[in-house]
Amino acid sequence: MGAAASERSCPAPARADGYARRTPEDTLLYTLVREHWPRFLERAEEQGGLPRFVVREFDEYLRCGRLEHGVLRLACRRCGHEMLVAFSCKRRGFCPSCLGRRMSDVAAHLVDEVLPVVPIRQWVCSLPWPLRYPLAYDRRLCADVLAAFVGALTRSLRWRAKRELGLRSVEDALVGAVTFIQRSDSALRINVHFHTLALDGVYVRDPEGALVFHALAAPTGDDVAEVAAHTHAALLRVLERHGRSLEGVDEPTDPLADEQPVLASCYAAAAGDVQLLGAAPGQKTAKLVRPVRLVPSPSEALAEVGGVNVHATVVVDGRDRKRLERLCRYVARPPLSQDRLELHGDGRVRLGFKAAWKDGTHAVVLDPLDLIARLCALVPPPRFHMLRYHGVLAAHSCARAERRPRPRASEPARAAPALRGRRRRAARAAPCAVAPPVGVAPA
Repeated sequence: MGAAASERSCPAPARADGYARRTPEDTLLYTLVREHWPRFLERAEEQGGLPRFVVREFDEYLRCGRLEHGVLRLACRRCGHEMLVAFSCKRRGFCPSCLGRRMSDVAAHLVDEVLPVVPIRQWVCSLPWPLRYPLAYDRRLCADVLAAFVGALTRSLRWRAKRELGLRSVEDALVGAVTFIQRSDSALRINVHFHTLALDGVYVRDPEGALVFHALAAPTGDDVAEVAAHTHAALLRVLERHGRSLEGVDEPTDPLADEQPVLASCYAAAAGDVQLLGAAPGQKTAKLVRPVRLVPSPSEALAEVGGVNVHATVVVDGRDRKRLERLCRYVARPPLSQDRLELHGDGRVRLGFKAAWKDGTHAVVLDPLDLIARLCALVPPPRFHMLRYHGVLAAHSCARAERRPRPRASEPARAAPALRGRRRRAARAAPCAVAPPVGVAPA
């Protein structure tokens, strides 16, 4: 009887998975935003103010994870153990917690539901500096530029497939890809660039009409250079349609500067890597540099044409789902890490890099108000989609259902939907079965 009672009881309240409620008020980023955001907003109001979506991003961040702004109370019906979970902001700009959760969920969704068990190659495309400012706010221009790059990549994969597989037409080769749009680099400068996870091969229908995947050989340096060249040529046509150019000649009036001068100044400072409200406005941001010795790698699949830089070295075997999920998490990572922020004695903030740049720069030093300005530039405008699907991986593709990585939920092999992200991992180590919420505290 004692054994039966032991089976009905719950384990100790301590979480076996190591979960602990986060306390954002103890982090340096939250402290800096709480102390300097009101002053920044006051100065912005004197110059016309910031758009509502930016103000809401900061206001919601200051409420994110704080118990006094609303909680969910969870209780176990067997042992009575309770826990409080604070509401999150769920914003897309710079909140490390919400973006980290979004990163985990998106990576798990792609691995479980989207990416088939085939080789996946990462293609990275960075763009000329003059385009980084308009791409940060012009969603139509960004969509057209991305379409130019994906079109060049699709063309390369199809023609390589025609040569290697002996296809009658390039239209017989079906490609697929997923693109993450990153808005900044490690120094929080505006740097809109694309991380595309493309199937490293093509699908071709066999005589029975079934889709069959054919892996392609690794792209050579000439293949990558061809993608960069076609992207650059298509980019010039896109800019001509939008009335722009890489040289800045015949540029239209800047609509962002006319409508939102404060946000435009934040974008310009972040794109130009200059101080906006620091000790020396208009001067370059202070950097910490240590000497480095460059080791050339001529075999690297890297090419640059007219400022369009294309890189395609990383490839993952689709059967290695854990490594594929790590790659998905990398390309979907948040722009800012709490661990790399450090407060100097003079009140400035040091932002360290995970990897030093080629010139040895390993950190930048920012005034707190300049950090706030760069955070403003990180916030994507409304309806600015940061994740795009292409080819057979797109939602409208008639071939999407035929290349799912796992059986459909309706099939006997998969009786229940898979848990995703943190829920999927936490389910293995949860201390007890937590009942549905028994109460919600109002904000």
